[in-house]
Amino acid sequence: MHSQPQPQPKAVVLLSGGLDSTTALAIARAEGFAPHALTVHYGQRHARELDSAARVARAFGVAQHVTSTVDLRLFGGSALTAEIDVPRGRSPDAIAAGIPITYVPARNTIFLSLALGYAESLGALDIFIGVNAIDYSGYPDCRPEFIESFERTANLATRAGVEGPRPIRIHAPLIHMTKAQIIRRGIELGVDYALTTSCYDPAPDATACGECDACLLRLKGFAEAGLPDPIRYQRPPLL
Repeated sequence: MHSQPQPQPKAVVLLSGGLDSTTALAIARAEGFAPHALTVHYGQRHARELDSAARVARAFGVAQHVTSTVDLRLFGGSALTAEIDVPRGRSPDAIAAGIPITYVPARNTIFLSLALGYAESLGALDIFIGVNAIDYSGYPDCRPEFIESFERTANLATRAGVEGPRPIRIHAPLIHMTKAQIIRRGIELGVDYALTTSCYDPAPDATACGECDACLLRLKGFAEAGLPDPIRYQRPPLL
């Protein structure tokens, strides 16, 4: 008799519709997980990424794609959730210096908490997040120390963590990769980056500005990877 194939373990993947989270989704699938995608509509001014997340989820044929709404505009404090200008045209050194105004207070803590609740309801013990601590904009909630700390909290705060067959794992497969390395890995896994959105302040027709920190980091990554960026920009990029 032939043994029945084992079902793929479930994993929750935080999917913003951006380059990094899409690559993390591709990695989760390549590692043998059945991905369930979670997108958070948090009042971001670049809400076009929600459309990108839906396109990416369809392209990957995820088991389930859930969008949760948490209105962080109530608190403000960020250029992504309040009427504060998004910085444009900053140098790589300026981007790397300090925590920028595009940091959203406690965003990844909130996102991972939602992902943890979703995972526990699914019986999943694995969560993927596309944070990156090298080519990133200085966000404290993208650092390895934070991911390790949240993983400890997840295993203390949930029934799955306390009584489960093994500890809950927070996977951050991109955390020590450059943007160019992330892009190359995604291409190896068949990611179509034309589906993704990175811009913090896109035009009404969804074209990227080419000048915000997110666009500049993305363009730098594609340039260093020796590949063209397939998305549309409002004007010739600064790089």
